[in-house]
Amino acid sequence: MPIERLEFLGPLDQKLSARLDSPSGSPRAYALFAHCFTCGKDVLAASRIAQGLAAHGIAVFRFDFTGLGASEGDFSDTSFSTNSLELIAAADFLRTNFRAPSLVIGHSLGGAAVLASASHIPEIRAVVTIAAPSDPAHVIAHFGDHLSQIDAHGEAMVNLAGRAFKIKRQFVVDAQGHRLADSISQLGRPLLVMHAPGDTTVGIENANAIFKAAKHPKSFVSLDGADHLVTRKEDALYIANVIAAWSLRYLPSVQA
Repeated sequence: MPIERLEFLGPLDQKLSARLDSPSGSPRAYALFAHCFTCGKDVLAASRIAQGLAAHGIAVFRFDFTGLGASEGDFSDTSFSTNSLELIAAADFLRTNFRAPSLVIGHSLGGAAVLASASHIPEIRAVVTIAAPSDPAHVIAHFGDHLSQIDAHGEAMVNLAGRAFKIKRQFVVDAQGHRLADSISQLGRPLLVMHAPGDTTVGIENANAIFKAAKHPKSFVSLDGADHLVTRKEDALYIANVIAAWSLRYLPSVQA
């Protein structure tokens, strides 16, 4: 499936690097994909799910959040709030240059971000989360003993997935200040929650909390055997196939 490299301006006027995975024919819909925390648009899960959905006729727009991958900016200046604003900016770019997204998908903390931002993108008709935390503050638990250093000095270098990232106090305060349950209950869109029962990074209780907070129509699909980062190709393709089938009920076959 063809992949187009693109750039768009984020909310702070920084250039964000993006890719658009398109089907061989005219797309029946456009989807927006938010990657996992400190990952990037080219992480295996994002690229495989995007290509899988493109095979079903859904074009997928994925991008690197500020300071990650090929995007400009400093990661230490970002927060959960800036991630949500960047998703809205990505939707604006799609609306102007292609077609507004009618489906939004988020993996891990990206799933929390789509739950917070979906209601601000009027064309969104369906929302999907993959291994998402029910509260953005969940990620703070991974900072461990560095939290005291962040509190005392305003920042600290934190090792995440084998890489060191500067985390500032504003990131922690911002994450703690969100009430995602309110956004979920007021989502007003069909929701598909996908989660692995054995996820040791974001426990299955998070999926339960998201599902309980959401109003119908809502669905849950178990990703039995998958790891948090969805590193196995068969798991990513299963996710893409399920999303494509589930979304048929909510996405029109042809959009104006």
